[in-house]
Amino acid sequence: MDSTRVHAYADDALGEHDATALAGLLAAGALSRREVLEAAIARIEKVQPELNAVRHADFEGALAAPAGSGPFAGVPTFIKDNTDVAGLPSQHGSTAFTARPAAAHAPISRLLLGLGLANLGKSTLPEFGFNASTEYAGLPPTRNPWNPAYSSGASSGGSAALVASGAVPLAHANDGGGSIRIPAAACGLVGLKPTRGRFPAPAGHGLLPVGIVSEGVLTRSVRDTARVFTGIERTHRPSGGLMPAGGVEGPGRRRLRIGLVLDSITGQRTDDETRTAVEEAARLLEGMGHQVSPVEITAAPTFPADFALYWELLAHLLSSNGKRMFARDFDRRALDPLTAGLARQFRTHRRRLPGAVLRLRRTKADYARMFTGADVVLSPVLAHTTPPLGHLSPEAGYERLFAHLTDYVAFTPFNNTAGGPGLSLPMGRTADGLPIGVHFSAAHGDERTLLQLAFEIEEAVPWRRIQDRES
Repeated sequence: MDSTRVHAYADDALGEHDATALAGLLAAGALSRREVLEAAIARIEKVQPELNAVRHADFEGALAAPAGSGPFAGVPTFIKDNTDVAGLPSQHGSTAFTARPAAAHAPISRLLLGLGLANLGKSTLPEFGFNASTEYAGLPPTRNPWNPAYSSGASSGGSAALVASGAVPLAHANDGGGSIRIPAAACGLVGLKPTRGRFPAPAGHGLLPVGIVSEGVLTRSVRDTARVFTGIERTHRPSGGLMPAGGVEGPGRRRLRIGLVLDSITGQRTDDETRTAVEEAARLLEGMGHQVSPVEITAAPTFPADFALYWELLAHLLSSNGKRMFARDFDRRALDPLTAGLARQFRTHRRRLPGAVLRLRRTKADYARMFTGADVVLSPVLAHTTPPLGHLSPEAGYERLFAHLTDYVAFTPFNNTAGGPGLSLPMGRTADGLPIGVHFSAAHGDERTLLQLAFEIEEAVPWRRIQDRES
C-alpha cells in the first residue's frame, strides 16, 4: 500500500515541519530563506514528474526576490493558476488562449505574499475551475499523492497535491462549489472555505448576480490555517460587518450542539465508507462532550437544478467574453467538453435564470435556519470516496461527466451560494488507504467556532501522515 504513495519528505531544511514551525525556525535564524527555498525546489522537482501539480514554475524569481516580512516570512508556497501574480501568466487551466504575464497581484495574492510567503509558481486547476477533478482533455492530469491512480480533487487540485506530498507546507486555493474542501478531502488536508466577504473576492466577482467564490489556503495543520486568517486580518478588514475570525490558537471550552447530516438533498445516498467516516466523527464528538443530533439541510428542493444553471451561466459568460476577459487569441472551439457543454446547456435553460438567481439568493436565509438549533453541522464533504482518474475526465463526454459530477459534489455548493463557512478535515480513510474528508459548517461569520473545534479534533486524533508506513 505505502509503495503507491508519492511524497518528497526528506532530511532537509523543510523536514516534517508545518508552515508555522518552519516560520519559527526561519525567524530564529536556525534556517536561511535560501536553504528552505532550495529544499522546496528539490522536493517539487522530485514529485512533479508524477503528480503534475505545477502549471508555471518561478524558482529563479523566488530565489532572487527580496526577503519578505510577516508571520510566514520565507515559507514557500504556490498560488493557484486562476489568480494573478505580477509577472506570471494566469492560464486558468485552459488551452483556449495564451496568457500573458499579469501586470499586478490579485488582492488575495497581495495579502498572502504580504504574510511573507515566498511564491514558487502557479499550481494546476481544471479548465476555469469547473470540474471536481484536475483532469484535462488530451493532457496529463494532476495526480493524488496518496495514490497517483486517483484524483487529487479540484479545482485547487494542484495546490492540494503539492501540500499533501510535502513539497510546500501550504498553498493558495479558492472555492466556488467546493474547490478548497474537495481537494482537501481527496488529499488528506485541512481546507477552510471562509464566509463570503471574509477575504477579498476575485476580480469581477462583484458583478455576478450571486457571489459564490471564496479565497483561502490548503494546509496540513489547523494552526497553519488559523494563522493565515489571523495574519490576513491584521491588514485586511472583512466586508459585510463580519467580526474577525483570527486569533484562534487552540480548542474552545464550550460544548457544542452539532447537527448531523448523512445524505444530501440531491437524493444521492452517501456511500458506505464516507457514511462510516461521518458516523465515526459523530461518535468522537459525542465522546468529547458535544451533543450530536440529526438535522435536515434546509435548502429548497430546487437547489441542485438552480446551482447547475448558475454553473452553466458562468461557463456561458467565459465562453462568450473570452477575448475580452483573457486574450485576443481566445478560441471557444478549444474549450474542453465540460466548459463547452455547460455553456451550450445555458442557452437551452436561460429562461429559467431569473427564478434560479432569486432562489439562490434566498439560500443565505435557508442556510441560517440550520443554526437556530445547532452551532455546527457535520456532514460528508462528498457523496462518495475519491474516484480513480478517468471517472471525472472531460474526455468522458459532457453528459456522462455532468452526471458523475452531480452524484459526487452533493454537499459543498450550499455553503457557496449561502456564503457560509465550510471546513474539511481528514478524519476518515478508505479500505485502500485514501483519505476521506468530513465537513463542518457554521453560521455566517463563525469561523472561530470551526477552528476551535478543528483544534480539538486534531489534538484527539492527529491526522494520518503520508510519509508514515502503515500495516
